[in-house]
Amino acid sequence: MATYEDDTGLGALNDATRRAIVLSLAARPQAVVELETELPISRPAVSQHLKVLKAAGLVTERAAGNRRIYQVNAAGLAALRDQLDTFWNRAMAGYRIVVEQQEEEQS
Repeated sequence: MATYEDDTGLGALNDATRRAIVLSLAARPQAVVELETELPISRPAVSQHLKVLKAAGLVTERAAGNRRIYQVNAAGLAALRDQLDTFWNRAMAGYRIVVEQQEEEQS
């Protein structure tokens, strides 16, 4: 169902294989064939995962002869970090409110 599809950075990283690809690309830019040797999946499967990561803005690609070289998109990861920081800050603010309310009730 399209309503539940998530092509954001968080949604793209919801898959362990895609997380492994991002971690591998964080070490160095690579072609699909290089990524395939590190993963227990086929080359077409690697390509499909890269397509999702690219749509989410987490990786970019460039041509190098007849190969495509993929690398981490620093701007995409920074945006994801900002999103996570926002979630974290909201959660901590909510926690602080609850603690303060409990302290007031106990006083």
